[in-house]
Amino acid sequence: MTRPFTILALVAAAALAGCNNEDHTIVAGPGADDQPMNNVGVVLPPSIQASKAYRCKDNSLIYVDWLSDGTARVKKTREEVGTTIAAGDKALTGDAKAASITYNGQSCKA
Repeated sequence: MTRPFTILALVAAAALAGCNNEDHTIVAGPGADDQPMNNVGVVLPPSIQASKAYRCKDNSLIYVDWLSDGTARVKKTREEVGTTIAAGDKALTGDAKAASITYNGQSCKA
């Protein structure tokens, strides 16, 4: 019965021997306390204004995320990242408020 207690005492002693009681100072970066954060050049990505599903004439289903910068992201499944289409590109005509759009020359309805 004393053997497990002896082993446990040795393990505890080894664990405590690894402890160091010195003070540690963690610095986030050079001059972190001297200068405020400067994020002047940071531009956020466009937000999603609307996400809609469309049924096209060939009976295919597409999903379109309409973005705040005028672009759109077209996907074949909801989980896919999709292909970004620039504003004014002829591959996609319409907007988030329209009941129907044209994608790659075929009509699609929401």
